Amino acid sequence: MKFKNRFNKRFEYKKTIITKIAAILIALIMLQTLFYKFTAAPESVYVFNKVGLGAIGRIGIGIIELITAILLVNKKTIILGSILSIGVISGAIFFHLTILGIEVMHDKGLLFYLAMIVFVLSVLIIVINKKEVILLIEKVINITKPKKANI
Repeated sequence: MKFKNRFNKRFEYKKTIITKIAAILIALIMLQTLFYKFTAAPESVYVFNKVGLGAIGRIGIGIIELITAILLVNKKTIILGSILSIGVISGAIFFHLTILGIEVMHDKGLLFYLAMIVFVLSVLIIVINKKEVILLIEKVINITKPKKANI
């Protein structure tokens, strides 16, 4: 029994460290790209115009990424931030694979590879924290269930 408790504590510790490191890396990548979105850097303008989202899409996605980064650095909202980052980055990967291509404006695929890193790290957080993800889903389901009227 002592071995099992010690194993569980070690596993939980490693899980926590991996989750925090992954969340910080995702947040840093997202925050770094915000500078280009919010300052209308030529690469960012090109990307968002090419996919048909323009300036409003660029700023809107930037705001969502900022919210995601904030959620990722808060211990209580890492799971929610990871789920949101999967959604946001899936759009980026989709456009790279369909409209933009892997390489954009001679970046040697950097934007695409950063998107893939964010996606993989986000999935990693979800997978190693599956119990917490299930609890979050159950909580959302209970909140959205209509209450039965007492007659």
